[in-house]
Amino acid sequence: MKTDNKPWFWIPLLNFASGLPYAIIISVSVIMYKNLGISNEDIGVYTSLLYLPWVIKPLWSPLIELIGTKRKWFLLMQLIISIAFLLVGFTIPLNGFFIMTLSIFWVAAFASASNDIATDGFYLLVLPEDKQSFFIGIRSTFYRLSMLAGNGLVVLFAGYLEHKFGDNTKAWSYTMICVGLLMMFITAYNFIFTPKNEINVVESNKETSHQNFGTIFISFFKKKQIGLILAFVLVFRLGESQLLKMLSPFLLDSKELGGMGLDTEAVGIIYGTFGVAALTLGGILGGIAISRHGLTKWMFPMFLAMHLPIIGFILLAFFHPTSIYYIYIVVILEQFGYGFGFTAFMMYLIHVAEGESKTAHYALATGFMAMGMMLPGMLSGYIQQYLGYGNFFIWVLIATIPGLILSRFLTFPKDFGKKSEEV
Repeated sequence: MKTDNKPWFWIPLLNFASGLPYAIIISVSVIMYKNLGISNEDIGVYTSLLYLPWVIKPLWSPLIELIGTKRKWFLLMQLIISIAFLLVGFTIPLNGFFIMTLSIFWVAAFASASNDIATDGFYLLVLPEDKQSFFIGIRSTFYRLSMLAGNGLVVLFAGYLEHKFGDNTKAWSYTMICVGLLMMFITAYNFIFTPKNEINVVESNKETSHQNFGTIFISFFKKKQIGLILAFVLVFRLGESQLLKMLSPFLLDSKELGGMGLDTEAVGIIYGTFGVAALTLGGILGGIAISRHGLTKWMFPMFLAMHLPIIGFILLAFFHPTSIYYIYIVVILEQFGYGFGFTAFMMYLIHVAEGESKTAHYALATGFMAMGMMLPGMLSGYIQQYLGYGNFFIWVLIATIPGLILSRFLTFPKDFGKKSEEV
């Protein structure tokens, strides 16, 4: 599809708008509920259930494939997300806030999952294939930057308000209202700067106009190596899914409970400063590496870079160093490795989605990925309480091994992801 736009003007914030809601719903909610008095077990179960819309999004992804344009879909979904965050902010001070905010987060999660489907499809359709390998690193970087904006800057802001007001409820209420207003601004930006000349592919292509729900799903499960692909996608993030749920409680819990004893503001500073820089560098280098040499050469080294920094959290949990700079070092290594390694995983999912119905097939692949995140995450609080933080992080590291083993048996074109001309 031809476009007269420059990708640098719309790819960064479009993917930021995809990642920020996910960060708030899945990650920041963990810190918010922790500081509002909810237990680790309840946090693990109920915030992991918020993954469900991303798991089942393939059920309605054909609608986004077949009806309207991707641009209309993601703009509407981003508006709904903005309103939902505002409502969460107004609901936090009320009695029974836990059930009410979870319900609103559910609405936002469904909108966010739909926004992801439309955004991914828009990217695959509008951007030429020879540029996708380079910009997958940029997409991954800004997606992850949005995660750090949530886990870093938003948490830092909430921590500042906690100290200012001495009232966690008021602090998080104001924080969520501000997040809703920020999403409003991002939605308006995307309305102005995203390409407006998108054509509904189903309407414009006679070969795909006959497609329906059944043919789209069946064609996905007929892909070569589909059994191995699904097994890999399900288990690759087995360790990460548990790490993400218990990492913030680990940093916030007192040393008597096995944690690092940091306050909310300190956690926000750690992730919002050096963590942002490390993640950005890792994502950009990952995209450049794949675009120059192809995915085959870099997949396994990038996966190792993503998982090995877990060793740092094992050391923190067992030795509890007094200097906060050790925590900075571990977070920098973890964020760089994540930015570098996750680029390879997302590039592989693009390969899985190749062919007709890219949007729906990519949604199916990421839906299975979300299932692999949800189920282990639901158990993470109970596993952590049983093992303690140190042994829990050892278990998390072990849980990364099955994905690494399966990745060695995946097949794809040797130079997949390698650009054919300068971007």
